[in-house]
Order: sequence, then C-alpha cells, then structure tokens
Amino acid sequence: MPGNSQRKGAVRRKGKGNTAGSGGRVRRGLEGRGPTPRAEDRPYHVAHKKGTDERPTTGRGGGSEKRTGRPGAGPEWVVGRNSVLEAMEAGIPVKSAYVAEGAERDDRLREVFKLAADRSTPMLQVTRAELDRMTAGAIHQGLALQLPEYTYAHPDDLLAAALDSGTEPLIVALDSITDPRNLGAVIRSAAAFGAHGVLIPERRSAGMTAAAWKTSAGAAARLPVARATNLNRTLRAYSDAGLRLVGLDGEADTDLPATEGISGPLVLVVGSEGSGLSRLVREACDSMASIPIATTVESLNAGVAAGIALYEISRQRRTR
Repeated sequence: MPGNSQRKGAVRRKGKGNTAGSGGRVRRGLEGRGPTPRAEDRPYHVAHKKGTDERPTTGRGGGSEKRTGRPGAGPEWVVGRNSVLEAMEAGIPVKSAYVAEGAERDDRLREVFKLAADRSTPMLQVTRAELDRMTAGAIHQGLALQLPEYTYAHPDDLLAAALDSGTEPLIVALDSITDPRNLGAVIRSAAAFGAHGVLIPERRSAGMTAAAWKTSAGAAARLPVARATNLNRTLRAYSDAGLRLVGLDGEADTDLPATEGISGPLVLVVGSEGSGLSRLVREACDSMASIPIATTVESLNAGVAAGIALYEISRQRRTR
C-alpha cells in the first residue's frame, strides 16, 4: 500500500539529531573586522585558484601586471602571533589576515583584531587545515598575514625621476645584498639622506620581504626600489647618463670624504655582506672608496656602511 513503510526493502533513516554549535561565539569574535574580500582574493576559494595566473594585481605604485606563476613570485606570508602583531604594529602593508577556527583568544590575537578593524584590513576565518596548506605547513599558531606582492620600479624610471628631481641625482645600488634586513636598513638610510631610490639585481639578492619592510620603518612606502635584470648593464647605462659610480670597498686607498665627485650626480654602489663587489660591478665603477675605521674592526655591516656613506655624501652636498 502507498505509504507502507513495512514493505520489503523499506528503511527508516534516522536523523543525526541536534548538533552542538558555537552559540555565535566565533561569529561575534570576528564582527567589525573589516570588509570581506572578493572571492578572487581568497586563496582557498575556487575563483582565486582559477584565476591565479591571469588576474592582474595592483602594487604600491598603483600599476597592474600579470602574475607570472614563478615560484616566489606571489605574495609573502607572515605567520605566528608575535610576528603578525609586530608586522601590523610596524605598518607593513597587508592584503588579508587569516585566523584559524577555534584559535585561542589571547592578548596578541585581540590586539591584531583591533589593528585590523582600525585599518579595515580584511580578516578571514579558515580551518586550521586550510591555513596549514596556505602557509605551506609553517608554525602559524592559528594566525597569518598575506602581504601584497611588491611592485618594483623600472631602472629607467628610477633614473628619469632622479634626473628630473631638481636636485643632484643620488641612487644607491646594492650588489647581491642577501639579508633583507640590510636591504631595509639601506632603504631607510637612503630616504633619510635624500637619495632618489635604491637599485637591486633581480637574482641573488634580497627582495622586499616582510623583514625588509619592517627594517625600513615605513621608508619603503615612500622610496622607490628598482630591480635590474642585469645590474652591471644598468649601472653602465646610469654612467652614460652622467652619474658617477662610486663603489664602497674597505681596502680602497681613498677614503670616502676625499673621493672625487660624491657631491655631484652619483650612484653609490654597496657590495654584498660576504664577498663585497663582484668583479664586473667593480670594473663598472669610476672609483672605489673606503670608510676609515679602527684597525681592530675587520669590516662594517653593509647596511651600516651604506648609512655612514650616505651621511657623508649628504654632508658634502650641504656644505659645498
């Protein structure tokens, strides 16, 4: 008969019953944490995964470019509660913040929530497994930041801006500086002493990571950083444009204060932490200069050396 549940083959399916919920605790904990990003901006969303290699991305300079898909070409992650809080307190640009479901609320997490709300930083809740996947298994303690991909200036644009600035052009070129904290320190000094920008090579060099942003103390948001495919060729082009290339070398016979031409159009070239300037870059320089130091000290940190040299250049330009 119709509706006869006792007929052969009929099975009564039992429901799962009531399930325990969070009582709105998680939802309330995320209220007021900024706007929800578009689906394309959420790494775990199918729309993001589908358009990763095609979607244009906007950088600090406001321009757009295609994602390359190369390893390391995408945005960087900052993970861990202390690191995330320090990054946000330092004002590092943040694309999105992520918190794992059920993450224990402590003072650091509450402060991150407050900073995110104050700056309208998107705060998204994901599963712990999803956060593990997005951060490649890093120890994130239930909290991570995704930084926007940095937009580097073109070396030609950096040169043009320096020549059109109305002041003597001053550019700092770094030859294979691999410590991002040294890069950040150089950017900070360059901004402090009136340089027009920093030039770095595309390969075998530190880039604009979270560590570099933090060490620059915000100067990276004001001073352009250009990346050259071939540093030696770019330096020679700068020389042809009328800029004098002066390389720092601890064994040079001439001290920096006595070096010819440092008050005029100049590129200050700083070598790597270990091996200094490479042979080709050294050959491209018009002169080499040293910073006089006590004989008990073997050498200076690259970031410190650049800061001292930039101060001397600034001093001579003010007093000439």
